[in-house]
Amino acid sequence: GVLAIFFYVGAEVSIGSFLVNYLSMPAIGGFTEQQATHYVSAYWTLAMIGRFAGSAIMTRFSPRVLLTLFAAVNVALLALTMLGSGQVSLYSVVAVGLFNSIMFPTIFALSIERLGPLTNKASSLLIMAIVGGAVVPYLQGVLADHIGLQPSFILPLVCYGYIIFYGLSGSRPSAAFRQGA
Repeated sequence: GVLAIFFYVGAEVSIGSFLVNYLSMPAIGGFTEQQATHYVSAYWTLAMIGRFAGSAIMTRFSPRVLLTLFAAVNVALLALTMLGSGQVSLYSVVAVGLFNSIMFPTIFALSIERLGPLTNKASSLLIMAIVGGAVVPYLQGVLADHIGLQPSFILPLVCYGYIIFYGLSGSRPSAAFRQGA
């Protein structure tokens, strides 16, 4: 769970940090910085709306399934962000915010599930993992300097790829843990 939180927070913050520059690119939106900030607001607003809607959805579907699905949608949206242009790329990167919505609380809850006396220690490690919000944007910046901004979105895409793994199998207690070893 610690890596999943690290990668999730890192990807979310990294995308939010590079949105203005990305949307200012002539092939994407060609916006001024001021115009692009409206889309940054939309990115974070969609995340908030999704949190509320996600609470309702989580009562009907498995958290692991939804986490995996939302991370897979973000992988697809980031592929469009990297490979597309114009409005397709513009709206795909902004839509990532909506599908980020359930990730933090879901990863956190799955990570501490059935930990018993280790819950407090695990919780503190999970909170420390938000340092991904400093590390991943830095790494994406380095990557952007070497391969360009648009292709640098491969890094958050890979982060969401890990979250797919976590939702599918990484969030399940190991056999040794289930047996009390």
